[in-house]
Amino acid sequence: MKTDMTVDMKQLINSMEQSIKLRNRARAEKRAEEAAQEKREFEEKLMRAAAGKLELDGMSAKVKGAQDAVQRDQLIGLMGGF
Repeated sequence: MKTDMTVDMKQLINSMEQSIKLRNRARAEKRAEEAAQEKREFEEKLMRAAAGKLELDGMSAKVKGAQDAVQRDQLIGLMGGF
């Protein structure tokens, strides 16, 4: 009877150990998935920020070009239309 009880206890302990390992593995996989999702979201935000910066740079260049043209026209006007 002692051996039956010992075998049963070993099986119970092994079962509990397997259960803990499976839970830990599932948690690790979930954390990895969450980290991958956060990375994708961060990269998406970076791309949107870069696109926004390019758009602002383009607008800035356009405004700068217009200002330069106005200054050029004013200088030509001051010089008597040369």
